Amino acid sequence: MSPEALIQSLSSITESVFGTSSPFSSTEFDEHVMTTYARYPIALERGTGCRVWDTEGREYLDFVAGIATCTLGHAHPAMIQAVTEQIKTLHHVSNLYYVPVQGELAKWLVEHSCADHVFFCNSGAEANEGAIKLARKYAHTVLNIDDPVIITAHASFHGRTLATITATGQPKYQKGFSPLMPGFYYVPYNDINALETAISELDSRDRRVAAILLEALQGEGGVNPGDQAYFQRIRQLCDEKGILLILDEVQVGMARSGKLWGYENLGIEPDIFTSAKGLGGGIPIGATLCKSSCNIFQPGDHASTFGGNPFACAVSLAVCQTLERENLLENVHDRGEQLRAGLRAIAEKYPDHIKTVRGWGLINGMELHAESPLISSEVIKVAMDNGLLLVPAGPKVIRFVPPLIVTEAEINWALDAVERSLASF
Repeated sequence: MSPEALIQSLSSITESVFGTSSPFSSTEFDEHVMTTYARYPIALERGTGCRVWDTEGREYLDFVAGIATCTLGHAHPAMIQAVTEQIKTLHHVSNLYYVPVQGELAKWLVEHSCADHVFFCNSGAEANEGAIKLARKYAHTVLNIDDPVIITAHASFHGRTLATITATGQPKYQKGFSPLMPGFYYVPYNDINALETAISELDSRDRRVAAILLEALQGEGGVNPGDQAYFQRIRQLCDEKGILLILDEVQVGMARSGKLWGYENLGIEPDIFTSAKGLGGGIPIGATLCKSSCNIFQPGDHASTFGGNPFACAVSLAVCQTLERENLLENVHDRGEQLRAGLRAIAEKYPDHIKTVRGWGLINGMELHAESPLISSEVIKVAMDNGLLLVPAGPKVIRFVPPLIVTEAEINWALDAVERSLASF
């Protein structure tokens, strides 16, 4: 479904329930905020744990979590303490100076991953931009490639900047923004034959591949987990040909997959990987992480005004330490198993509508049959009426990405809401 069709779908749903205008809109918002989102007709004003409340006082169980971002849910004590303490001392300085808490956060990330070095920015798109720039400089200065190619996958999503929408293998995100950035080539995800063929074809045209950029699990593309054998063969190819392997961990990283990093589910290590979303638990921060072998940025090559500021790093460090201290990986594993088992039981009751359930940890998708008249936004609207917030991953996939602190009782409540929602069609 194109963005225009999705907007029209959401608009028609809103109108059918609330009339031609939403009671949650305001003159100031509608007149002055760009219409870049097809917003659902609620306005959220507060939250605690995995629950949020709108301006009308209605309560919802939040299985969106800011789209896989609110790692510790809402108003977590560790984040409140970190925010309070840091804002009272120093919230921002330039990276022209040393930022001690930035070093502490970088140390934690390095000690808990395969990376040796970290660059901090503000978002997933910026983290992926940094990875693309790093790969291109590596291509020019180490591999002696004048016109480097980066291979990415169809149905991928890497961000909204001009370079990252070009890296994104979905034409719907690129429409209207040409000319796109050169130097990208797309292949089907989880198809090793297609990837090997692409590398050979590019070589035959004297277009050398400098890097392969993939998600460990495709989130926006439909919650499609990477195949272990596929990624292990890619790692082998990269080693043989001197190609950098970059993994986009923006959505699947920071324990959401049941492992701290998505690549751990695949039995490989990337040369470069990116993080954001859950890294700050809802406070904007991103990171490009790499091994020493490709740490070739020099002063002036890359920078960020806000990246790695004391405020964002202090909160992110609190999130990281809480993940470890509260052993949330175990909760992610157990609650993920519970959620998938429950969704599969529901799928058995509605075989005409539900095709499959898939995912890792607490990033899961329920795919609707192509032949089913239902689309994800319709199911999500009814679930919202039943007090459950969900998010689509395309027109036929409903995504479940609750905070990592979600409880057994909350999973059961959500499953009941999903079943009640499907029963209404």
